[in-house]
Amino acid sequence: MKVLLTGGAGYIGSHIAVELYSAGHTAVIADNFVNSSPEAVARIEQITGRRIPLYEIDVCDKTALSELFEKERPDAVVHLAGLKAVGESVAKPLLYYRNNIDSTLSLLEVMAEYGCEKLIFSSSATVYGAPKTLPITEEAEAGGCTNPYGWTKYMIERIIEGAAAANPKLSAVLLRYFNPVGAHSSGLIGERPNGIPNNLMPYICKVAGGELAQLSVFGNDYNTHDGTGVRDYIHVVDLAKGHVAALGYCSDHTGTEIFNLGTGTGYSVLDMVKAFERANGVPVAYRITPRRPGDIDACYADPAKAEKLLGWKAELNLDDMCRDSWNWQKNSSDGKKA
Repeated sequence: MKVLLTGGAGYIGSHIAVELYSAGHTAVIADNFVNSSPEAVARIEQITGRRIPLYEIDVCDKTALSELFEKERPDAVVHLAGLKAVGESVAKPLLYYRNNIDSTLSLLEVMAEYGCEKLIFSSSATVYGAPKTLPITEEAEAGGCTNPYGWTKYMIERIIEGAAAANPKLSAVLLRYFNPVGAHSSGLIGERPNGIPNNLMPYICKVAGGELAQLSVFGNDYNTHDGTGVRDYIHVVDLAKGHVAALGYCSDHTGTEIFNLGTGTGYSVLDMVKAFERANGVPVAYRITPRRPGDIDACYADPAKAEKLLGWKAELNLDDMCRDSWNWQKNSSDGKKA
């Protein structure tokens, strides 16, 4: 199956591309490189031994997207393109609403025009807001989002549900990610954000590697076992394999289905620091700073539905996440961004 990856040169998209080829599919990548680099695609090609069609376009640009569909005729789409920093979304809400929602509307319109009827959407556990109970199942109330980034994901889910209701041939799978970390075992691709990272693991890696002096731990007064925020961290390779499983599900499914992609276990920020130090033998300096706007106490998944219906579950553990993240950091210290 030929699969279009919007935002496919990014952290998650690059790993999905590798897993698609491992499963016998092919990929086409569309990316504007706001949060990524063409170097990532070169490294995907190095891992897979395959040339990957790459289009430097903004998915909001319907004309450019139509030209891609006209040439490539993808069988399915994994929609990852979008802005993704929680804190930035609080500071720049209109930017997030405009970019993330417009890109989805353009994509759905072009998919309909070309009869592409399989869609996997990169959603987020942020749609659950501050959960009333843990672990979080797919039946938990969604829509109590605490930041504009989460609201864009929630709104896009509703838009996709409406499109699927109007087109009985459309199969849409909404994957609610928890917290992807880690990197490919080759050390060739991983998470390397612009500037100071917004996410925990790349921040830890930059501190361990000496690029930053210390980790800022945002708040130590949360209602958790050590006062720092608790999240469900999932290895990005496991997450990528979840998309391949969802693609198979789309082949025999119509309508909309929602799945959590997580491990079912929550770790605090300080748990992650200690695990990284233990797995790699490298110290990580940190300091406690004020909370970030929009953050919540704890969030971790009940992933049982994905195991039951997709035949998928996370297989890599916390030590794997920490080791692979550090291996990527060391391999990418030449400054080439992927």
